Amino acid sequence: MAAAAILPELGTQVLIPVAAAVGIAFSVLQWVLVSKVRLAPERRADGGGAVKSGPSDYLIEEEEGLNDHNVVVKCAEIQNAISEGATSFLFTEYKYVGLFMGIFAILIFLFLGSVEGFSTKSQPCHYSKDKTCKPALANAIFSTIAFVLGAVTSLVSGFLGMKIATYANARTTLEARKGVGKAFITAFRSGAVMGFLLAASGLLVLYIAINLFGIYYGDDWEGLFEAITGYGLGGSSMALFGRVGGGIYTKAADVGADLVGKVERNIPEDDPRNPAVIADNVGDNVGDIAGMGSDLFGSYAESSCAALVVASISSFGINHQFTPMVYPLLVSSVGIIACLITTLFATDFFEIKAVNEIEPALKKQLIISTVVMTIGIALISWLGLPYTFTIYNFGAQKTVQSWQLFLCVAVGLWAGLVIGFITEYYTSNAYSPVQVVADSCRTGAATNVIFGLALGYKSVIIPIFAIAFSIFLSFSLAAMYGVAVAALGMLSTIATGLAIDAYGPISDNAGGIAEMAGMSHRIRERTDALDAAGNTTAAIGKGFAIGSAALVSLALFGAFVSRAAISTVDVLTPKVFIGLIVGAMLPYWFSAMTMKSVGSAALKMVEEVRRQFNTIPGLMEGTTKPDYATCVKISTDASIKEMIPPGALVMLTPLIVGILFGVETLAGVLAGALVSGVQIAISASNTGGAWDNAKKYIEAGASEHARTLGPKGSDPHKAAVIGDTIGDPLKDTSGPSLNILIKLMAVESLVFAPFFAAHGGIIFKWL
Repeated sequence: MAAAAILPELGTQVLIPVAAAVGIAFSVLQWVLVSKVRLAPERRADGGGAVKSGPSDYLIEEEEGLNDHNVVVKCAEIQNAISEGATSFLFTEYKYVGLFMGIFAILIFLFLGSVEGFSTKSQPCHYSKDKTCKPALANAIFSTIAFVLGAVTSLVSGFLGMKIATYANARTTLEARKGVGKAFITAFRSGAVMGFLLAASGLLVLYIAINLFGIYYGDDWEGLFEAITGYGLGGSSMALFGRVGGGIYTKAADVGADLVGKVERNIPEDDPRNPAVIADNVGDNVGDIAGMGSDLFGSYAESSCAALVVASISSFGINHQFTPMVYPLLVSSVGIIACLITTLFATDFFEIKAVNEIEPALKKQLIISTVVMTIGIALISWLGLPYTFTIYNFGAQKTVQSWQLFLCVAVGLWAGLVIGFITEYYTSNAYSPVQVVADSCRTGAATNVIFGLALGYKSVIIPIFAIAFSIFLSFSLAAMYGVAVAALGMLSTIATGLAIDAYGPISDNAGGIAEMAGMSHRIRERTDALDAAGNTTAAIGKGFAIGSAALVSLALFGAFVSRAAISTVDVLTPKVFIGLIVGAMLPYWFSAMTMKSVGSAALKMVEEVRRQFNTIPGLMEGTTKPDYATCVKISTDASIKEMIPPGALVMLTPLIVGILFGVETLAGVLAGALVSGVQIAISASNTGGAWDNAKKYIEAGASEHARTLGPKGSDPHKAAVIGDTIGDPLKDTSGPSLNILIKLMAVESLVFAPFFAAHGGIIFKWL
């Protein structure tokens, strides 16, 4: 008789949905608290000043000669314009993505259904030939349903995150009038809405899908969890288009606004005279909120699916032990509770009173969530796992103890923190690497670019060692299952990570709204401080995403190799080596496509902004409003058109290689793309982040060294702006999208593995 976990099945069936429900309820509570900040001035019945009777009574006080009524109305108008632009873009994007989703769902059904000729008869199980499993047709149907579920959950999560961000940006601006602490809490709570909503809904939908699919599959857990992998594929495929499309949109607007506004016309970043300013603020939401949300949701779904697939053919699945089987979901459940406790430290337990306390408060969120989560992992490993069990290890069963699995999750969790802080060291202007890059601007843009590239390449070293150590330790302890749960450990604090990530664009928008509404310099200083802290933590979030992508991809790669019945992946075999070298090339091809797309879209934007400055009378004097709508349309049209080729490259490569060259060559492609993609993603993201913060370092002029390089408009500042403009597509389009490339190709290969194993390798069969 196999050892059992302490936590009974009924307890597990209650704990997971309750944790998800708590996460959703907490996100709703945060939204209610944010909504208490009113965005419309209330007038007294006698026509006097503002009413001072609620939680927002001091929002619209007279300050520095400004008419409060006009300022608040202006903030509301700007917020509405940003919200409408973001909603319009996402609906346009979702039309195209929805069409793709339908076509790809049909492909999944046709490919997987044809493995056994659409037979409805039960088949021998793949891993246990003496047992019978459900027909391949059932796997095709349920994989297709799981794909659609994952895709829809990803799209809804991204859309809701964008809506709360655009709902909160002007409220953050108005709260900045009370002080930096109030504005911080509003921005952070808004980010928490997205973080908890996405983490909880992703967990809940996966849990419900497993239970509903289980009604049909019964004891066939191998088939059940193989079908569930479609959930990860759906989530990640939507994330690809969200990241690429949103990234192209935001950077086309940003580059256009910067090159003409800041460099040519020497006006501030968010000056209302700049025609591209609304498009730029819209881009922050569709790229950094909706895109990032879908990206991390995809990582979560894939790491969960990879762990479940491996567990289903280990002792958990063989002996039908439900609680240990869904251990990855238990880890995510505990993660929601840990992140909830952590969030209270930022919003309720401590109050921020000064600008220099913002960044430490955000970093403390990462440390506190990691410490609390470590305790949570220990608890759930003790309750949810038998002391000894076996894990499937490429054809054999490896004996593992529960404390070893705890170490696997913990090493992923702490490696994520290490990667986060190394990323911060190389991208924050509080440290010497970025200050050196800023100093190089003295001699022009060329030296700035050289130093920035060098910094990006150097920043790869320690994160790669951290990832390598995590892989070695987790694989030694629990084979590929260990790697999968290590990835899950890195993502277990996803709610806090997303809250911090979403905080950045909300603060950025708040600063833009303050500038456009004509608010005082003091308010703009506060919103700039919020934005600067968010810029650094956004880089940390990208580090997390890339590190987890490497672990997730390796776990999916292991599951694919097992499912495709490949005994060894020998790089000296020509079939494998050609795949390896082509796979290593793919991230470069993908990066070239996305960067050129940003360049093409930015070119159109620059031409339009120049046209408006040159042809609209009174625009530079501020007596005429620019045509914001045309710039929004340029970004929308360009990003929708340009996102299709990179998306097609990623989605079609595994299908073409698997069908024409077979599973061994595809294994080589996946390995090459993983190794190459992680390096480029880290260096691109950190290079762009360093250039951005070097520019902000000069603009802020907070130190004697920074003041010697400034002020705004000086030659070093112009060189820094050029570096920042080059870095924009690197840090917000190509770099973050690469982690989706390596994950998506791996999960797609796993989903289609039965077809590739049965019918793939047409060319080599002919030779």
